[in-house]
Amino acid sequence: MFGTMQRGVNAYAKVGLETGVAAASPHKLVVMLYDGAMVALLSAINHMKSANATASIAAKGAAISKAITIIDNGLRASLDKSAGGEIAQNLDALYDYMSRRLLQANIKNDIAAVEEVHGLLSDLRGAWVQIGDKNEQPGAAGPAAAAAAPSFLHKATLLSA
Repeated sequence: MFGTMQRGVNAYAKVGLETGVAAASPHKLVVMLYDGAMVALLSAINHMKSANATASIAAKGAAISKAITIIDNGLRASLDKSAGGEIAQNLDALYDYMSRRLLQANIKNDIAAVEEVHGLLSDLRGAWVQIGDKNEQPGAAGPAAAAAAPSFLHKATLLSA
């Protein structure tokens, strides 16, 4: 019975996520990527602190791998380096640093390194949200500005694919 209920909860969560992704603007999709990576890192930290080391090693590795995948195949891959110029280049280098740092953290079981990357993602997420908030204010140039302003950094087409 418990397995059936859990499957139902998982199916419901999946539908909710898919609906949220389908309805999200390109700007919101980037925020969702940041959120996903940060949740995965919090999970990794919890597993690293767990008393049950044997079970937590695999779970920690899976959580860190998920965060690296989101950073590399979501955030980094969607950067528009030609339109984003120096800012996109700097973000690319920062995402590369984060992935390498997480790989080292996984090998060395380094909680501080995972927390460092979580902090960097949190700062970037906060800045990204502020960009969206400014573009959605009534004084902004309208909905077109909200959709176009951050797109010089992340390609919307890659995120929605």
